[in-house]
Amino acid sequence: MTEEQRTLILKNAQDFFRREIVAAHLGAACDKASRLKSYNVNPFLVKYLANFLEGDDNPKSMAKALVYPRLLSTSITTIFGNKVQKMIPEIFEGMMGSIGGGIDIEFIDSTDNRRKYCQLKAGPNTINKDDVITIKNHFQSVKNLARTNHRDVRTTDMIVGVLYGTPSELSGHYKKINKDFPVFVGKEFWYRLTGLENFYLELSNAIGEVALEVDGRKHLQEAIDSLALEIEAFLEEE
Repeated sequence: MTEEQRTLILKNAQDFFRREIVAAHLGAACDKASRLKSYNVNPFLVKYLANFLEGDDNPKSMAKALVYPRLLSTSITTIFGNKVQKMIPEIFEGMMGSIGGGIDIEFIDSTDNRRKYCQLKAGPNTINKDDVITIKNHFQSVKNLARTNHRDVRTTDMIVGVLYGTPSELSGHYKKINKDFPVFVGKEFWYRLTGLENFYLELSNAIGEVALEVDGRKHLQEAIDSLALEIEAFLEEE
């Protein structure tokens, strides 16, 4: 990879994060978090959590107890996970393709110079039991197609690429896949993808620069205030 390509990819990653992640978080996610109907409120816990957080259980405190975990954890994690398959093809600007059939990208592995057929996943705990079967079936289909077309595709050429995390953090579901097909996570995945040993750190730093541009306090407060009004109205109806 040339220096020009590296610089372009990092710039594309920043643009992607602004356009796809930040915009969705400040827009649709904040709007949804401001509406009571979007929550499955646990009546046994909501007042406890409000008191735990603010020392009282008034509507604004209950709203904070609901909004904070939604916008500071659940929503942004979901947004990122939903964008994974779209992220790499876009930031690499057509440098890699896909043969379809459940394969997100194809690329030449920098460690062995073999073409890899890769399914992308966000983090080390983002798949469930059913995903294990689905992923293995996709890879088996690739093997069958390669055999039919007399292509040299080996089991080790079909991989799962996990964008962040470390091997020790991988869930048991990933470990089950790894028994049959390699799972590369975090630094190792990005090294195999780019050939740059420190690219994982460079990418996280580049996205961190975008984070410095964002001050979401106004959006957060608006969501809390709106939700508090709904909670107050709901309590008055009871």
